[in-house]
Amino acid sequence: MARKRVSVTKETSTGRNIGFKDNYTKKKYSQDKFVKAIEQNKDGLGDKYHVRKINGVKTPCSNPDSSTDNNLD
Repeated sequence: MARKRVSVTKETSTGRNIGFKDNYTKKKYSQDKFVKAIEQNKDGLGDKYHVRKINGVKTPCSNPDSSTDNNLD
């Protein structure tokens, strides 16, 4: 099994993911910076992830596919 591309490093008490680590580049992201990286397709992140507005907040999400290696959890 391949290594997960991105891991969640921090969440709020309600379960919203707010901290992320790119396991390939070792970069750490806040929610806002991860959203920007996805939107700008930095390091190919836009190929595996997209941004949704959930309760008015831009939220990073895995692209729907058959792979579990890119799921955010």
